[in-house]
Amino acid sequence: MHALTAEQYARLRQLAEAWTHAHLRDAKASPTFNPRLAADALCFQRHTDPELGEQLVGALVTPVSLWLVMVPAADSAEMPEAGGRHWLALPSGEYPLETVALGESAWCRRLVLLDDLADVASRPAASRLAQQLMERVMADGSPGDGSA
Repeated sequence: MHALTAEQYARLRQLAEAWTHAHLRDAKASPTFNPRLAADALCFQRHTDPELGEQLVGALVTPVSLWLVMVPAADSAEMPEAGGRHWLALPSGEYPLETVALGESAWCRRLVLLDDLADVASRPAASRLAQQLMERVMADGSPGDGSA
């Protein structure tokens, strides 16, 4: 597995910042808002999508939810139509992603996996949750492999 570039890490930080700028105010009104958490892009890996080419796949933790996220590996990709769907094929199965805008310049394809993080005690705990998520979705979940 190849490490991400410094530019890719910077883009992922910008993705989390874009979520914060676009959604934090509204998120604070949610009954599931967790003030101990902040938006953070975690556990991203390179992934070659047969249709879209080189992508980055990982988790976006926010104060209200945990998303499985895919973004283009290169910065030059234009945003597709918001609300558009794409099936992400990973070793554990296929995941329906929707395209969402995060402000004027940032976007991603996402699947909300957890929509209530109110009980997550800290940012390190959220990071561990994201790691567990990515380990599961990137693992082969075929029958007979011993996974539960």
